Amino acid sequence: MNGHGESDALVVPRKSSNKDGPPSAEGMEGRGAPEGSLHHQNKLRAQNRASVQNAMERIRQAAKRDRKLRFTSLYHLVYHLDSLRAAFFNLKRDAAPGLDGVTWRHYLDNLDSNLQDLSERLCREAYQARPVRRRYIPKSDGRLRPLGITVLEDKIVQRATVEVMNAIYETDFRDHSYGCRPGRKPHDALDAVYVVLYKRKANWVLDADIRAYFDNIDHQWLLRFLQHRIADRRLLRLITKWLKAGVMEDGELHELKGGTPQGGVISPLLANIYLHYVLDLWTQAWRHEFARGEMYIVRYVDDCAPRRALKGGNPCSDYAA
Repeated sequence: MNGHGESDALVVPRKSSNKDGPPSAEGMEGRGAPEGSLHHQNKLRAQNRASVQNAMERIRQAAKRDRKLRFTSLYHLVYHLDSLRAAFFNLKRDAAPGLDGVTWRHYLDNLDSNLQDLSERLCREAYQARPVRRRYIPKSDGRLRPLGITVLEDKIVQRATVEVMNAIYETDFRDHSYGCRPGRKPHDALDAVYVVLYKRKANWVLDADIRAYFDNIDHQWLLRFLQHRIADRRLLRLITKWLKAGVMEDGELHELKGGTPQGGVISPLLANIYLHYVLDLWTQAWRHEFARGEMYIVRYVDDCAPRRALKGGNPCSDYAA
């Protein structure tokens, strides 16, 4: 930890540093073993996976100990081959392809070389986010929900990024936030509402929903909020690439001035981070300073009435992944 309260010690032990250039196959995956030494390769892969998990746990513990700690060394965990491999196998196998037409099974045909190339591009920051393909699905009220279908490599990198960021933000998010979080389901939010209504002193209920929330998230404020916890400039630049990638609709590229596409792997996490600072911390402070009597809040993404979260589609559903 440096003098500014930032952590710079959370680095996965590896044979090469960022300054050494792209990670070698031997250093990252153990493919430098003698031909036919499958046991040796598997052993090195297991060691690499363990080192990533150990680093994630150190991040989680550090974030839990100090809510003001800013992390300066996260990006290398995103482009680590084991992170990318795990992210790939966590994606939906039959999801619709993005603009490049590459499917999960097509990418699998040359998985090792594809992931190695992706890791190297990320390491030297040559990776470029692709525009998302706009698609609409019907909602229960007759309106259409706009989705952004990302290309497969963007999904892989976003999934790896989410895993790293969850180690930090799952220690920050409040208990009344239920949507789009690991181990939490819509019915958990419904159970919380039931407890408040039938086992607490609830005289009235305020039902709030943010209209077109995913389409109107302010990019500048989102990045400012992220910097409360993330001081790794390369990770922030990576997230900015996705925010600025744009949307392709009817053959035309549209620049996004705000918002984060629904259906993107990282969009639910970014949406939760934004509302954590805009709504959750504010309501917590208001409750302690101004509220009279008891006050409870249950939030499911942008909906503060989880009984409605099951209508019109689930915003946490990973349509594109």
